[in-house]
Amino acid sequence: MTKIFRRLLLLVAIPLLAVILGTLVPRPLFSTSANEGPATREVLVLSNPIHTDLALRLDDDLRRELGDLGPLGFEIDHPGAAYLIIGWGGRAFYIETPTWGELKPVPLFKALTIDSSVMHVDLAGEISPADPTVRRLLVTDDGYRRLIAAIRDSFARKDGQPQRVADAAYGEYDAFFEANGGFNALLGCNTWTGAMLRTAGIRTGWWTPLPPLLAWSLDLHQ
Repeated sequence: MTKIFRRLLLLVAIPLLAVILGTLVPRPLFSTSANEGPATREVLVLSNPIHTDLALRLDDDLRRELGDLGPLGFEIDHPGAAYLIIGWGGRAFYIETPTWGELKPVPLFKALTIDSSVMHVDLAGEISPADPTVRRLLVTDDGYRRLIAAIRDSFARKDGQPQRVADAAYGEYDAFFEANGGFNALLGCNTWTGAMLRTAGIRTGWWTPLPPLLAWSLDLHQ
């Protein structure tokens, strides 16, 4: 009985330790010069209990850099849009679960094992940084350019063009696109968000698979 208890304790302790270290240990381990210069470019992190997105203000620079989404039917030039919301996630779960009430066993199973990935882009009006689900970060011009380049690299491309997922959207102003990389819940949407922030010069925890862990790591290392 004691041996069984020890094994159960070990099974609990290992993932718990991984979560603690993943949040406490910064990535990169040592601060770099990536954030030298004035931090004037805004990046918003949008969170719900299991998922994070990035929201970037739709200015001429962003429309130019991601303008290749426009010919595929995504209205990136919509005059009423103030922000572009961008996320990465598992194909089945992301596309087939717009609300918790539509949760299905197969997409959930794929998310917990392995699935291909998609990018989700959405248009939004003004977003208040005072909203408790919103975190406002500032990065340098160089950091912002690296972030946009990393986001572009997340889109899977054919002949240099992003590939829209047909008949997949939550509403009138969003779209899904094929993405690079395989998805697993342990290396999922929130670790992608953390990786994108790091390209912009923002330190995060080493491994942050859940939104609260990413938020806590930002509190610790920013």
